[in-house]
Amino acid sequence: MTASGQVVARTTFFVGGCYAGPPEAQVMHGQIFVEALTPERVLHPFPLVLIHGGAQTANNWLTTPDGRQGWADWFVDQGWVVYLVDQPARGRSAWQPGLDGPLVPIPVHHVERLFTACAEYDDWPQGKLHTQWPGGEGKGHSGDPVFDQFYASQVPWMGRIETESAVSRAGAALLDRVGPAVVLVHSQAGAFGWLLADARPELVKAIVAVEPFGPPFRDDSALKNVPDRSWGLTLTPLTYDPPVTADHPLEFEQQRRVDPTLQAGWLQKGRPRRLANLRNVPVLVATGEASYHAAYDHCTVAYLVQAGVQVEHMRLADRGVHGNGHMMMLELNSLEIAALLNAWLIRTLAGSDA
Repeated sequence: MTASGQVVARTTFFVGGCYAGPPEAQVMHGQIFVEALTPERVLHPFPLVLIHGGAQTANNWLTTPDGRQGWADWFVDQGWVVYLVDQPARGRSAWQPGLDGPLVPIPVHHVERLFTACAEYDDWPQGKLHTQWPGGEGKGHSGDPVFDQFYASQVPWMGRIETESAVSRAGAALLDRVGPAVVLVHSQAGAFGWLLADARPELVKAIVAVEPFGPPFRDDSALKNVPDRSWGLTLTPLTYDPPVTADHPLEFEQQRRVDPTLQAGWLQKGRPRRLANLRNVPVLVATGEASYHAAYDHCTVAYLVQAGVQVEHMRLADRGVHGNGHMMMLELNSLEIAALLNAWLIRTLAGSDA
């Protein structure tokens, strides 16, 4: 039962994965754990598939670190069927040594700087606007009970390329099982929205990308910590038209900076190829006012537009929602943001049939 009293059927299952290793020591790897929440009265034609970001698990959607209602139960209260995923080799999806890549933890300082106390640093211009992280005296830092609860939920995670490949397989198997769905992704999982729509364009009815992995091709900020995205939005292949080949690879050119607080993005050079399998999938990119993504999510939107994708950019500050950092689903006004996403989905999916 959710906070509003909505009766929920809760089931769990695993999907994807394969057996590997010598016959006498075979194990399964690459599978994902899925938790399904079904309201007593389903009001929408498609379920939501919620995929968490880096160093996180599906716990991100269940509650906030100060004990308020999470997005999963809130969306169930609005009549959505919700599927919560633990990424491969993360959380309740087993990591297998020797088969899956090495796991890397996220340090306390990194969490404070990027997610919970960014107003105290000078890493990006918008960071000083951050006001929505919960907690008391010393909030956003280790020792504050809310921060400690959040940091306790952080887990080591596998490399991005390995995870993209694993989610492409297991996520496609999930869609094959549950049917047409909306994919809601956050942060590192932003790449999965594009990859899953590319793999199953007939089954992804919309993508809600909450501050998705980016910007396209290259991150020129001081926070750069990943290799160039040779496929534009991802580290692993996407389907372009005309096709990308060794003789005709994607080429990129940097755009002119028009605002000192915003990064100059990269677009395809010359005549742009189209993301053929995403052309009929509506996309929403949502960006918080104070997040490090506020400096570059517009680059992701511009890249999608150039590639022929239907995309809307929702800057929360433009909707009167202020002070949010990257972990907006956990912040003080998290349900106000969920309501904006919900309204966009209802408007966008109006008239669609399962």
